[in-house]
Amino acid sequence: MKNNIFILIIFVLLIPHFSCGKKPAKGGTELRTISSETLKDKIAGGWAGKMIGVTYGGPSEFKAQGKTFEDKIDWVPSDVNGSLLQDDLYVQLTFLMTMDQNGIDAPAKKFQELFAKAGYELWHANVQGRKNYFDSIFPPQSGHPDYNIHADDIDFQIEADYIGFMCPGMPQTANKISDKIGHIMNYGDGVYGGAFISALYAQAYFENNIPRLVELALDALPAESDYYKIVKDAIILHDHFPQDWRAAWKELEAKWGSTHICDAGTSSNIDAKFNGAFIVTGLLYGDGDPVKTMEITTRCGQDSDCNPSNAMAVLGVIKGLSGLPQSYQNAIHAMGDSLFIFTDYSFNKAVSQTLKYAKALTVKNGGIVTEKEIKIKVQPPHPFAFEVSFPKLVFDRTVNVTEKDGWEFKGKWAPFNKDNPKAKFSSNSGDEAVFTFEGTGVSINGNWFRDCGKADIYVDGKLKRTIDAYFWHAKQTHNDMDLYHITNLPQGKHTVKVMVKGEKRAEATAANIYLTKAIVFKTADKKNEKYKFTFRK
Repeated sequence: MKNNIFILIIFVLLIPHFSCGKKPAKGGTELRTISSETLKDKIAGGWAGKMIGVTYGGPSEFKAQGKTFEDKIDWVPSDVNGSLLQDDLYVQLTFLMTMDQNGIDAPAKKFQELFAKAGYELWHANVQGRKNYFDSIFPPQSGHPDYNIHADDIDFQIEADYIGFMCPGMPQTANKISDKIGHIMNYGDGVYGGAFISALYAQAYFENNIPRLVELALDALPAESDYYKIVKDAIILHDHFPQDWRAAWKELEAKWGSTHICDAGTSSNIDAKFNGAFIVTGLLYGDGDPVKTMEITTRCGQDSDCNPSNAMAVLGVIKGLSGLPQSYQNAIHAMGDSLFIFTDYSFNKAVSQTLKYAKALTVKNGGIVTEKEIKIKVQPPHPFAFEVSFPKLVFDRTVNVTEKDGWEFKGKWAPFNKDNPKAKFSSNSGDEAVFTFEGTGVSINGNWFRDCGKADIYVDGKLKRTIDAYFWHAKQTHNDMDLYHITNLPQGKHTVKVMVKGEKRAEATAANIYLTKAIVFKTADKKNEKYKFTFRK
């Protein structure tokens, strides 16, 4: 009998343990309630923060490369009107317009189509995604590193906000949407940038502790990725230098500052993960204060309008529009019905449509929506599949077409001196330009003009692809762009031949091929993989 009593006591004591063990993982099936009014306020805060941050940092954009921005920052709340002209806003509003016209589950190609045909100018991964559409290269290939040398650039990171805004407490849903949209123009760390940002917003609806929020959002990324690693570094540096963001910045710059592929060999760094680390730095050192957060993120430099825009939007979701300084609220309300360029969206419409889609996604994912409140089936973070754009690829050298080192021209190539850098061009069928190099990758650069035509590309004697350098979308042209690139070649001597076809699409005014330079890459252990923070030595 005593033994039976003893066993009974042990069983009773263990009941709580067993019960806890049977509970789902945190966030697995938990319903979190938020009032419709609060959800709308937080969505409004996110959009307002985005608009405020981008105008706060706008005048400093790329004025500090490889150094901190130390000039005076002059900003007043009424400057938020400038956000109506910012690609940080109008690109993703085009994606919202796509959902309005084609449904929340529209295929990626439909999103690419509206974005490609929009009347605004684009750059970097976005403009390559646009050109790929008109060259019949569609998602996910349009963002793949084989077709987009900007795969790791910041583009999706600056236009994924709407995804997080409409996924309160649902980071898995945000990841699913990010997977579709991000691969229109990016890949690997470029997609992870948008996934991390949208996860920050998704978690910020129910988490206001910023260090904890960053850790939760990081769980949306694969731990093997460089993006995950650089954010971890930003966290470590904040822990070690809790009062000195500049000391943390120096370590990030030393370890990661030269790892980018786009604009390789220059001080300009538009890499998603590098700029993402500055967003995290601003959030961690900003202590939830809007001005402090924006100033630190801006002073970190590089793409210093996009970065404070993302950081301030996180605070906007946490605090809600009603929790931002009154002067900020007044400025937003004053221009609430003004339209962003090339869209039919205003701030007020962005808020109302995002709220509509947030409710729809809530129901779709097992939540409950009533007139006054929303019960959200919150999701635990689930990491993306691991992908790498340019594994162990590092910059080696740049060779302009005016140099004889590696370049050989056959035919009637002529100099073109109206641009910087200078170019050579030809429209004669059969004319050849051959570049010989030692390495594992190369980018052949030239101009995208209205009078451009087609060329065949041969690598080591084998036909690889026919390219078309025509570009006149949104009446925009580009100098010194990637015409063709190839990576992951075996180490050794290689040749790339550009053979002019003398052919063009109907809308082109001529069949010219312009060449400006070759960028050579090699495969090696990246600098950041060997770098150890100075305080660890």
